[in-house]
Amino acid sequence: MSEPPPTLVESLKKTALHAAHVALGGKMVEFGGWHMPVAYGTGILTEHRAVRNAAGVFDISHMGQFSARGPKARAWLNSVFSNQLEKIGPGQSQYGFLLNDHGGVIDDLIIYQYGAEDFLLVVNASMIDVDLAWLEKHLPAGGGVKLENLSDDCAALALQGPRAAEIFTAFFGAKIEAPARLGVKIIDRKGVSFYVARTGYTGEDGFEFFYPAADAEAILRELLKVGEPFGLIPTGLGARDSLRLEVCYPLNGSDLSPDRTPLEAGLGFFCALDKEFIGVGSLRAQKAEGVKQRLAAIKMTEKGPPPRPHYPVWANGAPVSELCSGGLSPCLDAGIGLAYLPVDLAKAGQAVEIEIRGRRFAARVEKKPVYKKPG
Repeated sequence: MSEPPPTLVESLKKTALHAAHVALGGKMVEFGGWHMPVAYGTGILTEHRAVRNAAGVFDISHMGQFSARGPKARAWLNSVFSNQLEKIGPGQSQYGFLLNDHGGVIDDLIIYQYGAEDFLLVVNASMIDVDLAWLEKHLPAGGGVKLENLSDDCAALALQGPRAAEIFTAFFGAKIEAPARLGVKIIDRKGVSFYVARTGYTGEDGFEFFYPAADAEAILRELLKVGEPFGLIPTGLGARDSLRLEVCYPLNGSDLSPDRTPLEAGLGFFCALDKEFIGVGSLRAQKAEGVKQRLAAIKMTEKGPPPRPHYPVWANGAPVSELCSGGLSPCLDAGIGLAYLPVDLAKAGQAVEIEIRGRRFAARVEKKPVYKKPG
């Protein structure tokens, strides 16, 4: 990622925290049409290790936020969402997918339930317009659901790391109980209303805060001040990518696509095949037949340059695939990646090679996640 030219910067979208990123020394890059910090002065490796050992805070305001409310909201969402939404209630959340008729992934998202008829959908930044149009197309004809795009009015922060719970208490006060894992709650603090969820994209404990964009910068600066004694630092897109890759969390548009199903991605657990939703017929047929390829985690066993997306993957002397995601694992000090491989090659321990700049480097298929916290 490199700093885009000034003419392009003017055309890029900016979150409500853009000025704060610049003031904090963020190295700004283009990301899915947004001008976002890839890292700050400390650098990606330092930020990555801070999240694994203490805490980091990410701007996730570029993500999309939709509200779905009304007496038919749950039933309607359950008809377009792959997971079984009937299993959660107020104060809980669930991960799943919007799928096309062939079972391919339009987007992955989390649905948060804050009230009996009150749901918040958080979708990927590059898919806001696509997801909104798709959801509007499938709204129930008789009404009963009010769908709103809140994205422009929301700021969002992800506080992640083993000391996140301590920072939460220091920020909100000892009287405020933190949500349980995957739990959600609304917290009013000094006149600002926060939608808080104990979720994240790093493999660490943490929280995601959604709050009014008008308060974006003041909240970030106060959180950084409160969290400083606990080792909290601002973190950018570079660390977010390396952290999620170590724990094999998929990235939509790279590891997930309309041409791939959740079953091929190894994410069938998030698809309730015993209910009706868009794309379920294709998933049932694929499960009965068996998938031909599976998204596998790969770790380099030979020192070399970090692997990148689209680098060829070889097995038995022939190219068999290419990386969907790839990079350096700071915790393992090795190149890692994700690739769709034929099922007979997607087994842990399988020897493969990654072609980098015309040379092939030894690698091995690993059981997910490739990084596991000590103990």
